[in-house]
Amino acid sequence: MNFRGAIAGSLLTLTIVPAAHAQTPSPQPVNGRAAAAQPAQGDQSFSGPSFRKGLWRFIRTLDVVKSANRNFKYRVVNAETTRCVDPTFAMKATFSPDPVGSCVSDKPEKVGNQYTFGHRCDYMGAVSTVITVRSDEAYTELNEVSTGEHPRTDTVVATRIGDCDDGGVANTAKSAAARLQQ
Repeated sequence: MNFRGAIAGSLLTLTIVPAAHAQTPSPQPVNGRAAAAQPAQGDQSFSGPSFRKGLWRFIRTLDVVKSANRNFKYRVVNAETTRCVDPTFAMKATFSPDPVGSCVSDKPEKVGNQYTFGHRCDYMGAVSTVITVRSDEAYTELNEVSTGEHPRTDTVVATRIGDCDDGGVANTAKSAAARLQQ
């Protein structure tokens, strides 16, 4: 596959994958502020971080290495999305021990506020992932693929920016714009 084909494939995948954050929310702890230290309710096998449901801003960047000496990166995606979600639900998929084809993910190691996967099965292939939890309202996810013809780094910076309107997801863009203007 040539470089442009690899980029096009990555871009197509990135336009589809972020929808995972918009799936049905999981139950929310009574005290949302304490949620970051607790596993999600009702799912004893989930040992990852929990976040407050609400209006979230996701800033995603994808950098691809093109040169043979691996010191020159191209930023092929720099996208921002705002929507009403429960990021804990998406984290359950990230922390899932289920194999993807023949790929089996390592269990994450937790040190302080970071969850590190030495090897995790992802839409990009086998990746190294570090999720840094800043609070129950903010986290950063860094995914690195160092193998193959074009190594790449996918970064997501997620921040909760408020509550969702009663109108639901349809009003997400309008409410986000209104909050930003205030």
